[in-house]
Amino acid sequence: MSLSESSPLSTRLTALAQRLGLIGRGSRQIFARASALRLPFKVLPTPETSICWHANPHLQRLIDLPRGALSGPVQEDKAQAHSALTQVVEAEAQQLQTFDLRLIHGFACATAGSQSYASFEDYAASEHCKQVRIISYKDFVKTISLALPRFLAGEPIELRQASWRGAQTFWAGEHQGEAFAGAIAYARRRGLEVILPAKLVRYRLSQPGLENLQARYHVLAMPGEAWSDPSFMGLLLDNGLPYARLSLLKTVGAPEFLLLPKEHPEATALGEGLRLAGAPDVLGYLHQLGL
Repeated sequence: MSLSESSPLSTRLTALAQRLGLIGRGSRQIFARASALRLPFKVLPTPETSICWHANPHLQRLIDLPRGALSGPVQEDKAQAHSALTQVVEAEAQQLQTFDLRLIHGFACATAGSQSYASFEDYAASEHCKQVRIISYKDFVKTISLALPRFLAGEPIELRQASWRGAQTFWAGEHQGEAFAGAIAYARRRGLEVILPAKLVRYRLSQPGLENLQARYHVLAMPGEAWSDPSFMGLLLDNGLPYARLSLLKTVGAPEFLLLPKEHPEATALGEGLRLAGAPDVLGYLHQLGL
């Protein structure tokens, strides 16, 4: 049934709430008030083609999520949300006897200016790497050895992959990123095979973990402004609703995740109302990213 323009707003909201199973008077009121909120909701970011791992959501942090990362008024609610969230991402380590370093796409650790570039070639040609000059194999060995001091000894290199970054591989080194990028760009340009053993850690989104989270929670992306909005905070606190709040996307203006347990009728009413008001569905976003 469509929400026709001729029906009074309260009637339409009530009908929708009844279809959703929000039959209690308190739940209907919460749903109606939540769906009428006007908050600056933002679309969740589209993954970028960048040599910087941190240009995209830091979902790997869910594996070792500190208990203090979640906020909320009730410890038990936070503990249950924490348990569900830590099942969403899995990691597997693999030892590779040989890996061609020319296949590395970017940096797993933050490197100055790297977020703005889509390839090592572009980054190596930028102002950030102006001190790196490689015109011979001797220069190449000297340069890559700045980033990998035991390169000539064949020490394994640390690598990362993530299902939400496709097949791209990222170097986990923390220093001399400019030298590393310049050396890899040179090796590609010259067709120079660069082989080392590697320890590769693969992160992936867990289908069972996502299904468990989806069965138990509404997970919505809330703008930072919501937590100082009297209307939203009144709905959340005046009704004593169970919830947990997680800051995960560590970029300026990025949304936070609000987890509302589906087993609680009034929390479900708030979740459905916020979604109707425009709050992005985090679980739908995660399914698009990694499955």
